[in-house]
Amino acid sequence: MSNYWNDMSSYSQPTTSKLQKNARDTAAREKARGKSMEPVHIQGRKIVNSWWGQAWCDNLERYADFESRLDRGKRYVRTGAVVDLKIEKGKVLARVQGRRKTPYKIEVRISPLSEERCQHAISRCERKIENLELLLQGKFPEELKELFTGKEGLFPSPKEISFNCSCPDWALLCKHVAAVLYGIGARFDENPLLFFELRGIDVDRFIDVALENRVESMLKNADRTSERIIPSEDLGELFGISFPTVLSRPRSASRES
Repeated sequence: MSNYWNDMSSYSQPTTSKLQKNARDTAAREKARGKSMEPVHIQGRKIVNSWWGQAWCDNLERYADFESRLDRGKRYVRTGAVVDLKIEKGKVLARVQGRRKTPYKIEVRISPLSEERCQHAISRCERKIENLELLLQGKFPEELKELFTGKEGLFPSPKEISFNCSCPDWALLCKHVAAVLYGIGARFDENPLLFFELRGIDVDRFIDVALENRVESMLKNADRTSERIIPSEDLGELFGISFPTVLSRPRSASRES
Protein backbone atom coordinates (compact mmCIF):
# COMPACT_ATOMS: atom_id res chain seq x y z
CA MET A 1 0.00 0.00 0.00
CA SER A 2 1.37 3.37 -0.94
CA ASN A 3 1.94 5.93 1.73
CA TYR A 4 1.89 9.67 1.08
CA TRP A 5 4.94 10.44 3.23
CA ASN A 6 7.02 7.46 2.09
CA ASP A 7 6.34 8.11 -1.60
CA MET A 8 7.71 11.64 -1.55
CA SER A 9 10.72 11.86 -3.81
CA SER A 10 13.82 12.57 -1.76
CA TYR A 11 15.78 15.69 -2.54
CA SER A 12 19.39 14.93 -3.39
CA GLN A 13 22.31 17.25 -3.82
CA PRO A 14 24.06 17.26 -7.22
CA THR A 15 27.34 15.38 -7.18
CA THR A 16 30.67 17.17 -7.39
CA SER A 17 31.32 15.74 -10.84
CA LYS A 18 27.91 16.96 -12.04
CA LEU A 19 28.55 20.49 -10.75
CA GLN A 20 32.00 20.59 -12.32
CA LYS A 21 30.72 19.32 -15.68
CA ASN A 22 27.94 21.92 -15.73
CA ALA A 23 30.49 24.61 -14.80
CA ARG A 24 32.78 23.59 -17.67
CA ASP A 25 29.88 23.58 -20.11
CA THR A 26 28.81 27.05 -18.95
CA ALA A 27 32.35 28.40 -19.34
CA ALA A 28 32.63 26.99 -22.87
CA ARG A 29 29.20 28.31 -23.84
CA GLU A 30 29.91 31.83 -22.53
CA LYS A 31 33.33 31.90 -24.17
CA ALA A 32 31.75 31.04 -27.51
CA ARG A 33 29.40 33.99 -27.02
CA GLY A 34 32.35 36.27 -26.31
CA LYS A 35 31.26 36.97 -22.73
CA SER A 36 33.81 37.50 -19.96
CA MET A 37 33.62 35.22 -16.92
CA GLU A 38 35.45 35.63 -13.61
CA PRO A 39 35.18 32.26 -11.85
CA VAL A 40 36.36 31.59 -8.32
CA HIS A 41 39.12 28.98 -8.18
CA ILE A 42 40.01 27.43 -4.82
CA GLN A 43 43.42 25.81 -4.50
CA GLY A 44 43.63 23.12 -1.83
CA ARG A 45 41.22 22.55 1.03
CA LYS A 46 41.37 26.05 2.47
CA ILE A 47 38.99 28.50 0.89
CA VAL A 48 41.01 31.52 2.01
CA ASN A 49 44.62 32.04 3.08
CA SER A 50 45.26 35.73 3.72
CA TRP A 51 44.18 37.75 6.76
CA TRP A 52 41.65 39.65 4.63
CA GLY A 53 39.92 36.55 3.29
CA GLN A 54 39.95 34.74 6.63
CA ALA A 55 38.62 37.75 8.53
CA TRP A 56 35.76 38.12 6.03
CA CYS A 57 34.77 34.46 6.42
CA ASP A 58 35.15 34.56 10.22
CA ASN A 59 32.89 37.60 10.29
CA LEU A 60 30.19 35.68 8.37
CA GLU A 61 30.44 32.58 10.53
CA ARG A 62 30.05 34.39 13.84
CA TYR A 63 26.53 35.49 12.91
CA ALA A 64 23.82 32.98 13.81
CA ASP A 65 21.69 34.36 10.95
CA PHE A 66 24.01 32.68 8.44
CA GLU A 67 25.01 29.59 10.38
CA SER A 68 22.64 26.94 8.98
CA ARG A 69 23.48 27.27 5.26
CA LEU A 70 27.15 28.14 5.15
CA ASP A 71 28.47 24.56 5.05
CA ARG A 72 26.71 23.81 1.77
CA GLY A 73 28.13 27.01 0.38
CA LYS A 74 31.65 25.83 1.21
CA ARG A 75 31.14 22.69 -0.85
CA TYR A 76 29.86 24.65 -3.84
CA VAL A 77 32.69 27.18 -3.88
CA ARG A 78 35.31 24.42 -3.48
CA THR A 79 33.95 22.49 -6.47
CA GLY A 80 34.20 25.54 -8.73
CA ALA A 81 30.45 26.12 -8.90
CA VAL A 82 30.90 29.90 -8.61
CA VAL A 83 31.46 30.42 -12.33
CA ASP A 84 31.36 34.21 -12.23
CA LEU A 85 31.84 36.77 -9.44
CA LYS A 86 32.31 40.51 -9.89
CA ILE A 87 32.72 42.96 -7.03
CA GLU A 88 31.47 46.49 -7.59
CA LYS A 89 30.77 49.45 -5.35
CA GLY A 90 28.30 48.25 -2.76
CA LYS A 91 27.35 45.03 -4.52
CA VAL A 92 28.48 41.67 -5.88
CA LEU A 93 27.05 40.12 -9.04
CA ALA A 94 27.63 36.39 -9.40
CA ARG A 95 26.46 33.21 -11.08
CA VAL A 96 26.58 29.83 -9.40
CA GLN A 97 26.23 26.47 -11.11
CA GLY A 98 23.60 24.06 -9.82
CA ARG A 99 21.96 20.87 -11.04
CA ARG A 100 20.54 22.56 -14.13
CA LYS A 101 22.64 23.70 -17.10
CA THR A 102 21.96 27.41 -16.65
CA PRO A 103 23.69 28.86 -13.57
CA TYR A 104 21.67 30.75 -10.98
CA LYS A 105 22.03 34.52 -10.74
CA ILE A 106 22.94 35.98 -7.36
CA GLU A 107 23.16 39.58 -6.22
CA VAL A 108 24.63 40.56 -2.85
CA ARG A 109 24.25 44.15 -1.69
CA ILE A 110 26.23 45.78 1.11
CA SER A 111 24.87 48.91 2.77
CA PRO A 112 27.12 51.95 2.28
CA LEU A 113 29.43 52.82 5.14
CA SER A 114 28.24 55.76 7.22
CA GLU A 115 30.27 58.97 7.15
CA GLU A 116 30.85 58.66 10.90
CA ARG A 117 32.34 55.16 10.66
CA CYS A 118 34.44 56.11 7.66
CA GLN A 119 35.84 59.16 9.45
CA HIS A 120 36.63 57.02 12.49
CA ALA A 121 38.59 54.65 10.27
CA ILE A 122 40.52 57.55 8.78
CA SER A 123 41.43 58.91 12.20
CA ARG A 124 42.73 55.49 13.24
CA CYS A 125 44.82 55.10 10.10
CA GLU A 126 46.32 58.59 10.17
CA ARG A 127 48.05 57.96 13.49
CA LYS A 128 50.77 56.08 11.69
CA ILE A 129 51.82 56.82 8.13
CA GLU A 130 53.14 53.24 7.87
CA ASN A 131 49.55 51.96 8.17
CA LEU A 132 48.55 53.92 5.09
CA GLU A 133 51.54 52.60 3.16
CA LEU A 134 50.60 49.02 4.05
CA LEU A 135 47.01 49.57 2.95
CA LEU A 136 48.22 50.95 -0.38
CA GLN A 137 50.27 47.77 -0.84
CA GLY A 138 47.18 45.67 -0.18
CA LYS A 139 48.56 44.46 3.14
CA PHE A 140 47.01 44.70 6.57
CA PRO A 141 48.48 46.50 9.59
CA GLU A 142 48.16 44.20 12.58
CA GLU A 143 47.19 47.01 14.95
CA LEU A 144 44.11 47.82 12.86
CA LYS A 145 42.42 44.44 13.29
CA GLU A 146 39.87 45.75 15.76
CA LEU A 147 39.00 48.58 13.40
CA PHE A 148 37.78 46.05 10.85
CA THR A 149 36.48 43.16 12.96
CA GLY A 150 35.42 44.82 16.21
CA LYS A 151 31.98 46.11 17.11
CA GLU A 152 30.92 48.77 14.63
CA GLY A 153 33.93 47.79 12.53
CA LEU A 154 34.24 48.03 8.77
CA PHE A 155 33.14 44.45 8.10
CA PRO A 156 29.36 44.39 7.50
CA SER A 157 26.84 42.96 9.93
CA PRO A 158 23.90 40.79 8.73
CA LYS A 159 21.59 43.80 8.75
CA GLU A 160 23.94 45.49 6.29
CA ILE A 161 23.91 42.53 3.87
CA SER A 162 21.01 41.73 1.56
CA PHE A 163 20.90 39.17 -1.22
CA ASN A 164 18.72 37.33 -3.67
CA CYS A 165 19.10 34.25 -5.85
CA SER A 166 17.15 33.03 -8.87
CA CYS A 167 17.00 29.46 -7.51
CA PRO A 168 13.69 27.99 -6.21
CA ASP A 169 15.04 27.46 -2.67
CA TRP A 170 12.64 29.09 -0.21
CA ALA A 171 15.42 29.83 2.29
CA LEU A 172 16.59 33.43 2.49
CA LEU A 173 20.23 32.33 2.52
CA CYS A 174 20.48 29.46 0.04
CA LYS A 175 23.64 27.47 -0.66
CA HIS A 176 24.29 29.46 -3.83
CA VAL A 177 24.36 32.75 -1.92
CA ALA A 178 26.54 31.11 0.76
CA ALA A 179 28.98 30.01 -1.95
CA VAL A 180 29.16 33.59 -3.23
CA LEU A 181 29.81 34.95 0.27
CA TYR A 182 32.80 32.60 0.60
CA GLY A 183 33.82 33.48 -2.94
CA ILE A 184 34.06 37.12 -1.87
CA GLY A 185 36.58 36.09 0.78
CA ALA A 186 38.59 34.28 -1.88
CA ARG A 187 38.60 37.45 -4.00
CA PHE A 188 40.01 39.41 -1.06
CA ASP A 189 42.88 36.90 -1.01
CA GLU A 190 43.71 37.97 -4.55
CA ASN A 191 43.14 41.70 -4.11
CA PRO A 192 42.46 43.07 -0.59
CA LEU A 193 41.65 46.53 -1.94
CA LEU A 194 38.43 45.07 -3.35
CA PHE A 195 37.13 45.22 0.23
CA PHE A 196 37.19 49.02 0.07
CA GLU A 197 35.46 48.92 -3.31
CA LEU A 198 32.70 46.74 -1.87
CA ARG A 199 32.23 49.05 1.12
CA GLY A 200 31.99 52.06 -1.17
CA ILE A 201 35.27 53.58 -0.01
CA ASP A 202 37.43 55.39 -2.56
CA VAL A 203 40.88 54.22 -1.44
CA ASP A 204 42.73 57.15 -3.03
CA ARG A 205 40.40 59.65 -1.37
CA PHE A 206 40.64 57.74 1.92
CA ILE A 207 44.44 57.95 1.86
CA ASP A 208 44.48 61.62 0.79
CA VAL A 209 42.16 62.70 3.62
CA ALA A 210 44.12 60.71 6.19
CA LEU A 211 47.40 62.29 5.06
CA GLU A 212 45.91 65.78 5.01
CA ASN A 213 44.60 65.34 8.55
CA ARG A 214 47.96 64.01 9.69
CA VAL A 215 49.86 66.96 8.23
CA GLU A 216 47.35 69.42 9.71
CA SER A 217 47.76 67.83 13.13
CA MET A 218 51.55 68.02 12.88
CA LEU A 219 51.45 71.71 11.88
CA LYS A 220 49.27 72.57 14.86
CA ASN A 221 51.99 71.26 17.18
CA ALA A 222 54.92 72.78 15.30
CA ASP A 223 55.25 75.86 17.58
CA ARG A 224 54.85 73.99 20.81
CA THR A 225 57.98 73.44 22.87
CA SER A 226 58.53 69.80 23.52
CA GLU A 227 59.65 68.56 26.94
CA ARG A 228 61.92 66.13 25.11
CA ILE A 229 64.24 68.92 23.90
CA ILE A 230 67.20 69.40 26.28
CA PRO A 231 68.59 72.94 26.56
CA SER A 232 72.24 73.35 25.55
CA GLU A 233 73.38 74.25 29.09
CA ASP A 234 71.83 71.03 30.39
CA LEU A 235 73.58 69.07 27.65
CA GLY A 236 76.92 70.42 28.81
CA GLU A 237 76.26 69.40 32.38
CA LEU A 238 74.98 66.01 31.30
CA PHE A 239 77.99 65.12 29.15
CA GLY A 240 80.65 67.16 30.95
CA ILE A 241 81.40 69.46 28.04
CA SER A 242 81.28 73.19 27.60
CA PHE A 243 79.87 75.04 24.64
CA PRO A 244 81.95 78.08 23.57
CA THR A 245 80.21 81.39 23.40
CA VAL A 246 79.78 82.47 19.83
CA LEU A 247 80.79 86.14 19.44
CA SER A 248 79.62 88.16 16.54
CA ARG A 249 82.48 88.95 14.18
CA PRO A 250 82.96 92.69 13.51
CA ARG A 251 82.42 93.68 9.95
CA SER A 252 85.62 94.72 8.20
CA ALA A 253 85.78 98.18 6.83
CA SER A 254 85.32 98.33 3.17
CA ARG A 255 88.49 99.09 1.24
CA GLU A 256 88.73 102.38 -0.45
CA SER A 257 89.06 102.12 -4.12
